[in-house]
Amino acid sequence: MNRFTAWLPDRIDRRIRVFAWLSFLAETIIIGTGGAVRLTGSGLGCPTWPTCTADSLVPTPEMGIHGIIEFGNRTMTGLVGILALILFILVWRIRRERRDLFVLAFIVGAGVVAQAIVGGITVWTGLNPFIVGFHYVSSLVLVCVTAAFIVRMRQEPGPRERAVPAWFAGLVHLTSGVLAVSIVFGILTTGAGPHSGDADAGRNGFDAELLEHIHAWPGYAMFALTIVLVVAAARLRLPVLRWSIVLLAVELVQIGIGLYQARNGLPPLFVGAHMVIAALTAATMTVLVLRLKRPVDAAAPASAPHSASAAA
Repeated sequence: MNRFTAWLPDRIDRRIRVFAWLSFLAETIIIGTGGAVRLTGSGLGCPTWPTCTADSLVPTPEMGIHGIIEFGNRTMTGLVGILALILFILVWRIRRERRDLFVLAFIVGAGVVAQAIVGGITVWTGLNPFIVGFHYVSSLVLVCVTAAFIVRMRQEPGPRERAVPAWFAGLVHLTSGVLAVSIVFGILTTGAGPHSGDADAGRNGFDAELLEHIHAWPGYAMFALTIVLVVAAARLRLPVLRWSIVLLAVELVQIGIGLYQARNGLPPLFVGAHMVIAALTAATMTVLVLRLKRPVDAAAPASAPHSASAAA
């Protein structure tokens, strides 16, 4: 074992925890910076990719604030990639014992590369709304994967079993499916709305006002389902009660922002906040789904009295 490999963690230590959180925060922040690019009309602030212009890697003074905003988001992509690479290296030594973490770290790293390529395609296609929407989805997925890494690094490896009744787990998965539908229609609504990222960028051709209503329906359905989850988890004293409440709270904030922006002409700041909160909602749902199961050993103390009785 060389000196560098010996330096790598042989267990989940502070280094892994810190960079896992940094990776999650960076993936969330880049959604905010990407939203700023679109909402300020800076989508083509750097008209080429991977360079900013045909002759310059960085924006030139003639490009103004739009070039700075767009290039800032590209710089953020580099930071996200560096953090993902560091986290992948940190879990290398424990890749056999914690294969789950190793796979998640690899997905994040590969996802950042794919996300950068999709970003380039977005520029090449003149901000095609469907490509822009896919770019947002890829960013949101990476937020969820980094959230999953944080959850799993706090749990023991090995076999897992359901920690809640089967019907409750099914209801959680149904709620997550409704969330996915809401996000898809939210992306289509944005693609039909006024915030295209550039004055010359095309729209998807759908009726934005109609899509606003369709987007809201699964949002309200998810809110109602989450209330049922909270009530059921409280009555049955399930271990996922806290995260059910967190999900409900995030949804309340998201619904409030959504109603405000819809009734006030889609102010850019609130549209951007809506995008970020949607990613945090998906991340919270990811945590809740992963909490539906626990390591088998975690249930051992509860079953110990029964084992003792059997032995007697």
